[in-house]
Amino acid sequence: MSSENGKGNGRDSQLALRELQQQLMRLSPRRRMEALLEGADAAAVVRALPPESLYVTIQEVGLEDATELVQLVSPAQFRAFVDLGAWKRDKLDSHAVLTWLRAARGGYDDTPEFLRKLHAVDMEVLEYLLHELVAVHDLEENPDVNPQGVTLETPEGRYLVEIKAEGAEMSAVRALVTDLIAENPFEAVRLLEAVRWEVPAELEETAFQFRKARLLDLGFPTLEDAVALFSRVDVPARRSSNTTTPSGTAALTAPQGHVDYLDAAFRGLTEIERQNAEDELAGVANAALVAELADPGDLDAVRRVGEMVRDYLSLGLEHLTGADPTQAIEVLRDTPLRRIFQTGFTLTLQLKFRADRLAKSPGAVVDGVLLMLPEESAAMEALRRKRPRRTLKVEGAEPVPFRSLREVAASEAVLARAEAQVEVLRGVLGGTPQAAHQAVARFGVPLETLGVERLFAAVVAMAVLDARPDARPVPLGRTVELGQRLFEGSPQAPRLLASASERAVSGLEGAVAPEARAELRRMVGVTLTRLLSELGAAWLEDAKWSPVASEVLPMESSPVP
Repeated sequence: MSSENGKGNGRDSQLALRELQQQLMRLSPRRRMEALLEGADAAAVVRALPPESLYVTIQEVGLEDATELVQLVSPAQFRAFVDLGAWKRDKLDSHAVLTWLRAARGGYDDTPEFLRKLHAVDMEVLEYLLHELVAVHDLEENPDVNPQGVTLETPEGRYLVEIKAEGAEMSAVRALVTDLIAENPFEAVRLLEAVRWEVPAELEETAFQFRKARLLDLGFPTLEDAVALFSRVDVPARRSSNTTTPSGTAALTAPQGHVDYLDAAFRGLTEIERQNAEDELAGVANAALVAELADPGDLDAVRRVGEMVRDYLSLGLEHLTGADPTQAIEVLRDTPLRRIFQTGFTLTLQLKFRADRLAKSPGAVVDGVLLMLPEESAAMEALRRKRPRRTLKVEGAEPVPFRSLREVAASEAVLARAEAQVEVLRGVLGGTPQAAHQAVARFGVPLETLGVERLFAAVVAMAVLDARPDARPVPLGRTVELGQRLFEGSPQAPRLLASASERAVSGLEGAVAPEARAELRRMVGVTLTRLLSELGAAWLEDAKWSPVASEVLPMESSPVP
């Protein structure tokens, strides 16, 4: 019975600690820190918390304002801070190490506690730090050495330590060396001798291996294990969804209409289930962070990757529930979070594979440029990233992650248009890669400079004139005829002639595969509408093309004889 009570007490303690963490994380960073410091048993509470939670608080408040909290942590927690905050991937930042050491130093009476934290740091890290910030001179080898900066001589008179840091760092290094000598002169001399002869790259590599092992204990897997998170999996058929809005959906829907399926799943869990799911979620997020080659101590990367993980999980849950948030809890109970994540990621990976196949298809690329209009080309570029993304219809906006099946379906539609556009352009440019290359050469500039949009505008214009495919700049001798075939009305209310679209489509569709003709008609419509918008009023005003017309519609530099 005592054993059962012990287990119960241990479990109760864990529950209480987790509840405390959750309560603290709901506070603002500064209020969170104040709550940790104001209790009578502040040190005990702080040392009971996971170091990564404390690290987040310190970074959010700012290390310079959180020194009191740093001074309360245990040596093991402090070592975790250095592991998280003093590395950039596999490179150790000696200045960052020194900054953490400066934060850990209290008053004179706190020196023993400071030294305990210092000795918790790997010896290789300390040696690397000193190698970067001091120069050790052997006075037996060179008794006349006379450095210009601040120096310290060891008690036995063997070494002269020249401090290469400046300002606050100089004072911190001097205090560090002084403390080490005062604590144990013999060990300090051995340390200085090691600083003279150890190879910095080897010190850094050894320290990195120690750090990697400790990060593994904190829940950050090796890179080899982490990248497996982004494996493609077999995606089950989507469940059929209700035709009516599921109960509870409105409460989960953001103003933009997004449903958070992960939140829906977590809401229905019991306390024990929630704790297990939170542990699973942390494991998935940590694996994603490692796979993204981000530093566990980089809070911006942690937030970015955390949002990505939530997006993939919500997407996976939406698919597995048949877009019914009320089923999310059952799916979560039956399916590991890792598998749900992989399901969401696979839905976007399928788009990437489809885009990659299109880009590699014969004739899809001419002179390094995809044969499709700018909107579809930008979508292709976003989908072909290592982590596929979707474009926004906002000029200059960066591609964003997928968050819903509706967005996946929208990208599928864009891909279908892109596939059809390749068929259209391949056909009207001659049907073969060689013919397309020769057609583009008629414009006298690389396709990257010309642009597919202007190229197709010339094709449409020539089809309006001659009712056949002819990829070439519009002859200047026929520009008046082109304007007459395109526009009618007044400069205040320009219109397209109905016959322009009919003539262009009938002239081009014979060169295009039947399955792509609907996209041809759309492309012709979009192109003619753009010509009307940008050139129609000016043409109807003066019955001639404006000087900037060639920026929209390629024209020959001289009339055709």
